[in-house]
Amino acid sequence: MAAVDRPVAVVTLFLLQVFTVGAGAGVVKITPERELSPRPASVAHREIVVPDKTTQGIADTRVSGAQLAAKLAKLDPDGRIIGVVLDGATRQSLFDARSGQAAVPASTTKIVTSTAVLAALDPSARMTTRVVSKDGRLVLVGGGDPTLSSQDDPKSYPEPASVADLARETAEALKANGTTRITVDYDASLYSGSSLGPGWKPTYFTEGSVAPVSALMVDNGRVAPNPCEGTLAPVEDGPKHATQVFVQWLKRYGVKAAVGRPGSGEGGQKVADVQSPPVSALVEHLMDCSDNDVSEALARQVALKKGLPASFDGAAQAVRGVLQSLGVAQGVDTRDGSGLSPLNRITPLGLAKMISMNALGDRAELRTVITGMPVAGFSGTLAARFLGTPGAGVVRAKTGTLNHVATLAGVIMHKNGRLLTFAFMANGVEDLGAARAVLDRLATAVATCDC
Repeated sequence: MAAVDRPVAVVTLFLLQVFTVGAGAGVVKITPERELSPRPASVAHREIVVPDKTTQGIADTRVSGAQLAAKLAKLDPDGRIIGVVLDGATRQSLFDARSGQAAVPASTTKIVTSTAVLAALDPSARMTTRVVSKDGRLVLVGGGDPTLSSQDDPKSYPEPASVADLARETAEALKANGTTRITVDYDASLYSGSSLGPGWKPTYFTEGSVAPVSALMVDNGRVAPNPCEGTLAPVEDGPKHATQVFVQWLKRYGVKAAVGRPGSGEGGQKVADVQSPPVSALVEHLMDCSDNDVSEALARQVALKKGLPASFDGAAQAVRGVLQSLGVAQGVDTRDGSGLSPLNRITPLGLAKMISMNALGDRAELRTVITGMPVAGFSGTLAARFLGTPGAGVVRAKTGTLNHVATLAGVIMHKNGRLLTFAFMANGVEDLGAARAVLDRLATAVATCDC
């Protein structure tokens, strides 16, 4: 993964309450979530500056844990929710409902994956898709980028690399050497092991929640460009399909190409390459959209960085090692990067502590985990939640949903100016809508408590 200039992070009005911002602005394009109203066409973005360590960028007024706990207990009288609320700066517990009990986290697992990714990799690093020449043929070599687009001018944020650009550069190089006919093989060997995660249901593929994990794919391995949190069906063979799309673009640029066979690009001569958006932008995207394909891809990049196999087991081992080095591994046991696995177990306390470290710790690059979280009533997987409540625009959190599982974890700027972190988890629920409503009421109560 090559290093490039680090991108700036997207900032909302919520973040302006929490962090100091520096100069410089630009325009980014935001992909609307399916079935939800689109975001504004352009959003100002600025580089996050680390708050002064003596103030941590928050008010001195503390929140009363006793009053908060009493209020939250009334919202879950049956005690079915486990969870915790922490003071973001001191990590003091203000509310605790069996917070050391591990539960299935669903997509709040992406908080764990994103933390490890940003800690292990240069946030400006990118995944590279290459074309090499070998033995009179071309080889399309996957670098692990699931966002590689089949479109000529993709309109999304973060702007992905395009197969069209890769084909254009390749065609120019071939024709410069007098070559107008070629066969294209494909190499997806960067990843190893199963394409189906531990405990994953095969229906995850058929319903479009995720594509078979591969180092070479276009459009997240789907039959067409997949919108934010889209559920388009995956293609039958991701690497072969990516090569078919590449060959179609080569033909448009005047090269008669044919799809070959699986092969190795090792030892080949570089012809062309394109690069994914930087890691920091991909983390913001996967957190906002709950993108399972990007989550699994970045978890494997951590494995590669640590010299481990780019497999589910290798990625899980690598993520665990990074968390241990950060001192936030306690209460975290994950088997995949996306949270689709029902074998994952995380405690609310483990999540809340990790979020506190990301929000107010010493490592500024980890702030991207926070900037990527959806804003209640505004963006991503929270765009249609908290509407018409005091929590809208105040709660920033990652959602999680599986069969019988609903979770919510994130940050809240309390009405007195104190930054709080929280994690609420419900397992074994029959009515997911009702469970999510309770989670939302708990988060709103944290933000509005007169305590």
